[in-house]
Amino acid sequence: MWRVVFSFRVRDDVAEAAIWYEGKQAGLGRAFVDEVVQVWRELANNPPLAARKHPTKNLRWRYPLRFPYRIIYEVDESGGTVLVLAVVHASRNDAAWRG
Repeated sequence: MWRVVFSFRVRDDVAEAAIWYEGKQAGLGRAFVDEVVQVWRELANNPPLAARKHPTKNLRWRYPLRFPYRIIYEVDESGGTVLVLAVVHASRNDAAWRG
């Protein structure tokens, strides 16, 4: 089992999206959070599952089933750690989360 840790911004990323979805339909925000948490659980079991997306860093991303959001993470194989860097809408430019 891998240890999954989160950058300081992930909580805000998820909360902002959940609030937006909840404003569209009651219960949809909760569904979004549930799907994001499910991806995090999967990362704890097999983080290298997704292909590397960056040519020099070990950056990868996965998508929840129903929502167009990327869960961007970095795998530290030597330390057995997954660092979740951001949860961003799939249409956003990479510069939006790299800061």
